[in-house]
Amino acid sequence: MEILRISAFSDGDTGGNPAGVVIEAQLPDADEMQKIAHDVGFSETAFATPYEGGYRVRYFSPESEVPFCGHATIALGAALARKEGNGVFQLKLNEAEISVEGSSNGDLIMASLQSPPTKSEPAEPALVDEALALFGYSYDDLDMRMPPAIAQAGATHLILTLQERHRLAAMDYDLDAGRALMKKAGLVTISLIYVETNQLFHARNAFASGGVLEDPATGAAAAALAGYLRDLGWSHEGEIDVIQGEDMGAKSILKAEFSQEPGSAIKVSGFARLM
Repeated sequence: MEILRISAFSDGDTGGNPAGVVIEAQLPDADEMQKIAHDVGFSETAFATPYEGGYRVRYFSPESEVPFCGHATIALGAALARKEGNGVFQLKLNEAEISVEGSSNGDLIMASLQSPPTKSEPAEPALVDEALALFGYSYDDLDMRMPPAIAQAGATHLILTLQERHRLAAMDYDLDAGRALMKKAGLVTISLIYVETNQLFHARNAFASGGVLEDPATGAAAAALAGYLRDLGWSHEGEIDVIQGEDMGAKSILKAEFSQEPGSAIKVSGFARLM
């Protein structure tokens, strides 16, 4: 079995979020995929097999299966472009059908995905209280132009927006406590955001639910953020850029493009590089 290692949403030929990619004629059983993902050790590994003219895809973190992973989808798009040539590939996930486009240019590959539908709602105050306590923040740290929210685009995220960039840089928390909170609340990540401009955001994503302290790039969370901004009526001109991983030394760049239609798919794009 060949396991590709591809860094998605890279900053040119550096940074990005590593993902494992396995493309096989038949998917292994769930226990075997879980073991492989654990052994690979990246925040997610995508497993794909040909299916009805496209691919059936499942995603596993080192500790659990997740319904959708943006950076692993970008990595899969890069792998498929290398395998089949440039094109658009239809993907059937556990709970949605999406697509990914891959376009190769030497060692760097540009890929873009169309996310599952989006939705958002205000976060319950009790959950916000627990999350703030987890990170050592207070309500005074929050930028209430973007109130705390639960946002979805194939996976569920809590979004907390901070007023000051240095508070984002100082993010820290206990992994076990974070895992317990995310499991209880049904969260895949907690997404911490700083707004530089209406179209440029800095993000850090705690991923304790998958056994990973932090993701350097989270395409699903970028899609969920874009959907939330649309729901808010934020002035975004149809696209945003998200810089993530910078405080980890793995700068990643994600672009999200979207229409005004509520709930519609978000196009999330970035570079990918072979590791």
